[in-house]
Amino acid sequence: MLVRELVERFEQFAPKTWAEPGDPVGLQLGRLDADVHKVLVTLDVRPEVVAEAIAVGADFIFAHHPMMFHPAKNLDLAVPQNQMYATLLQHGITVYGAHTNLDSAPGGMNDWLATALGLQDVEGLVPSNGVSATPEITMGRIGNLATPTTVQQFAENCKRIFKVKGLRLVSHTPDAPVKRVAVLGGSGGPFYQTALAKGADVYVTGDISYHPGHDMIAAGLNVVDPGHHIESICKPHLQALFTQWAAENKWPITVVASQLNTDPFTFI
Repeated sequence: MLVRELVERFEQFAPKTWAEPGDPVGLQLGRLDADVHKVLVTLDVRPEVVAEAIAVGADFIFAHHPMMFHPAKNLDLAVPQNQMYATLLQHGITVYGAHTNLDSAPGGMNDWLATALGLQDVEGLVPSNGVSATPEITMGRIGNLATPTTVQQFAENCKRIFKVKGLRLVSHTPDAPVKRVAVLGGSGGPFYQTALAKGADVYVTGDISYHPGHDMIAAGLNVVDPGHHIESICKPHLQALFTQWAAENKWPITVVASQLNTDPFTFI
């Protein structure tokens, strides 16, 4: 089959036009009319992931984070990123990225995160700015825990759920009760006021910086920052979704999930 067939099916699930303005989603390298036999799904496209794709015989890499956030200014192969592009071309591997369109898709990234947290009565958090997005297409989710807990215990639960060795807790009231939780995968700091306005006791998101952290505390919002890498939850879900579509359409492909941890941060 062709890459195009899988991409067209995926874009019914999460159209590119649901992506936030300027987000470089879609085909990253290669061609849509290339043959595909094995798909590697991954969070990031890094040199070690490309080596993994070559080792497992994948000819298509499907990533959540676009490989090309910033255009190359030259093709100097002494630059690791440029060498990675050359390696992909040498091995005939096509690369596709689905970022904020997958974040906003019903049944996509933020629903996977909300389910992992055990949220019930889930609603959308932030309306998508995608050019074709309707009001129900939203980034982030908000819902209720089945059993109330405390900020501190909820943070401990997040460590277990997302299998992180450490996280950052932004709170002056770790013993406060938690019932309503908002979550937004990736860097959701700019949207904390929406989480607060919708009644969240805790907001789960990544990449909180210093001064916004102060503002969150002043506003009375508890925030759990387990890092950006929790979006790696997409790998088994994409593998299952693509395998299901392959069975339904009799596609002769194999779908594998990257086994690599591409989190650049280590807690010591």
